[in-house]
Amino acid sequence: MSVDLATVKRVARLARIAVSEEEAERMTGELNGILGFVEQLSEVNVDGVEPMTSVTPMQMKKREDIVMDGDKAADVVANAPNSDRDFFLVPKVVE
Repeated sequence: MSVDLATVKRVARLARIAVSEEEAERMTGELNGILGFVEQLSEVNVDGVEPMTSVTPMQMKKREDIVMDGDKAADVVANAPNSDRDFFLVPKVVE
């Protein structure tokens, strides 16, 4: 797949990016280079390769899933400028 000048301009317009004629011509070459690299990657045989979450082997940090009763409403609104019965009070905005 290759990208032409019209495609670069169309994508720029859809992304609402102002692109000059000179920039569009430069981007055409850059995008074709990127797509060529992606095509090379698709030729690599990855059968039997496990997906990775990191480049170094590590265990994910996990915490115990403990059910808590909450009961921290007073702590949650403690730093609020205005509160009433454990609810945040905010100014009414009418425009």
